[in-house]
Order: sequence, then C-alpha cells, then structure tokens
Amino acid sequence: MGVQMSEPLVPPDYRPTDDEPFMSPMMKSYFRAKLLRWRAELLAESTETIASLQEGGLQKPDLTDRASDEADRALELRTRDRERKLISKIDAALGRLERDEYGYCEDTGEPISIRRLDARPIATLSLEAQERHERMERTHRDD
Repeated sequence: MGVQMSEPLVPPDYRPTDDEPFMSPMMKSYFRAKLLRWRAELLAESTETIASLQEGGLQKPDLTDRASDEADRALELRTRDRERKLISKIDAALGRLERDEYGYCEDTGEPISIRRLDARPIATLSLEAQERHERMERTHRDD
C-alpha cells in the first residue's frame, strides 16, 4: 500500500470539507495519512504491551499482589486484542482507499459524511445506516 507519486502532499492545516469534490486526491491523501498514523500508534502501543507482559515474569509472594497483577495482565491482553482488531479494520480501510471504494456506505453506496469519516476513519456505514443496523441488532437480540 505504497504512496503513489501523483498523490498530493497534505498541508498540516488541511481538513476535508463538504465544499470540495468527495474523495478528491487531497482528501484521499488526508485519510490515508490519518489511517497510517493511527496504525503506527497502535503498533507502538502493542509493542509496549508485549514488552511489559514479558517483563512481568516475577511472581509476587502476596496473594493480593498476584491477583492484581493477573487482573492487569488480563486487561492488557484484552486491550491488545482490541488493538489487533482495529489494525485489521485500518488495513481494510486502506485497501478500500486503494480500490477507490473508501468513504462510501456499504449499505446504500452513498458517500459517508466527512465529519463521520474524520471522527471514525474506519467507518463503512453512513450514520443513518449504522443507526439502522444497531436498531436491527437490538431488535433481534431481544427475540
């Protein structure tokens, strides 16, 4: 997923708006950079998590301390799993960018709002479709 040579450099103060063509080259570059930065942050955090888990090999004699360490370790593992899933979603979003499918709702095919994409760059559904999807999940869960 390398950067293509024709891709514009994104100025540091650039923010996509509804006034420009949807998924213009500048907008695509902005979201690609945002996704790659997020991915790099998650990878750095997971590296730190692995290092701290490897350090934690010493058993504490106190049962309470050991229980506390186990709870911390379980939380770190859950966080690590969440990060792994997020990285997978970021990779999928980068793939959609490469295929010119990024930013379009999977349900309706309509553009996802810029505000939603900026807040959640891995979004695959428009806000309306996401709310509809969540309502359906709640309805079926209650059955």
